[in-house]
Amino acid sequence: MANYSLVVIGCSWGGFHSLREIFNVLPGDFAVPIVVAQHRLAQGPDGLHTSLQSASRIPIADVMDKEPLLGGAIYLAPSDYHTIVEGKYLALSTEEVVQFARPSIDVLFESAANSYGNTLIAVILTGANEDGAEGLRRVKELGGYTIVQDPKSAIRREMPEAALAKVRPDRVLTIEQIGPHLVELCSSKVGGDDGRP
Repeated sequence: MANYSLVVIGCSWGGFHSLREIFNVLPGDFAVPIVVAQHRLAQGPDGLHTSLQSASRIPIADVMDKEPLLGGAIYLAPSDYHTIVEGKYLALSTEEVVQFARPSIDVLFESAANSYGNTLIAVILTGANEDGAEGLRRVKELGGYTIVQDPKSAIRREMPEAALAKVRPDRVLTIEQIGPHLVELCSSKVGGDDGRP
């Protein structure tokens, strides 16, 4: 089976509410690390991790450069930096914006796919541009598990629709279904089926 090692989530417009919905469901002992690229204000503190922490039993913090990627934590890509997965570490980059965004979902997803292959879960949520579609395609290409929020349940449907135009994901789920499905996937026991319902 695929024994999942990392979850990456991408979102933009409306993402705050969607992330709270997901994090509120995850148990405190959810062991698989989660890295989130949410489009954020380019300058100044926005209090995102503090606001999300009130809905989460799992510690949430902005990514620090060269930070070890540990289980039992949620990492947020900081504003005005791309977050890159380098094996068991996270790195920050100020390279050019991608799809008008830094942090870029594509950059996060592609680097995570290259490091984690079929042990990666990638989730595209609500948003108003096409960032994440190419990254999700790369995740799928390398055998990762892909989830797209049902556009009908998204505050802005452009981002999930762009992903669906490029990828046939493993699941298209409403925002209420995504958290429970992540719990199910990440608590699958080794030795069973491949963990994909």
